[in-house]
Amino acid sequence: MPSGRHKRINVNLLIPFLVIALVFGGLIWQKYRASRVVPPKLHVVQPSGVRTGVLFFVADGSRLAREARELEPCGETTACVKNLLDELFSGPVGELNEALPEGAGFNSVQVVGDTATIDLNRNFSDELPSGSSSEMLAVYSIVDTVCANFPQIAQVKLTIEGAGGARLSHLDLSQPLRPDYTLEREPAAADSGKTTPPSRPTKGTP
Repeated sequence: MPSGRHKRINVNLLIPFLVIALVFGGLIWQKYRASRVVPPKLHVVQPSGVRTGVLFFVADGSRLAREARELEPCGETTACVKNLLDELFSGPVGELNEALPEGAGFNSVQVVGDTATIDLNRNFSDELPSGSSSEMLAVYSIVDTVCANFPQIAQVKLTIEGAGGARLSHLDLSQPLRPDYTLEREPAAADSGKTTPPSRPTKGTP
């Protein structure tokens, strides 16, 4: 009698284990089959990337100042520079003033090595107000904008209607120009009722 009772107990214990084993076995088999099936290729819509650029306009009529601008995504460097210049030539959207004369535009952009060559239209030189300050602000709004946004571009060569030796009334454009960030506006800092200008950034440092 005792041995028969032990056999019944062992059978009762064995049945649940068999059921559990069968369930897990079925799950594993389904998972294996699913892993062997090649899923259909889905069309994934990538989110449109938005990049932020820095544009240089005029503040207080005397200095350059930066304005952040959201730009369309782009790939190749030349296309990105063109996209950036389109925004610059369209003018500021905030409190800053336009640095470029009315009707100014660019004809082409070429990037070779660390130099970007930008061919400007005739309106850039013809409509530019006379004076060395106006010329400096207009020219370096372009140069600083390009170099600040593209560290791989160290200098900018400006031509006018294809003329490589172009010259304004006060500025010679025959050679590539490096950025000059000392032309930026210097914000006032209040210190015990006195206004102390901060130190100027060095040339070539955005």
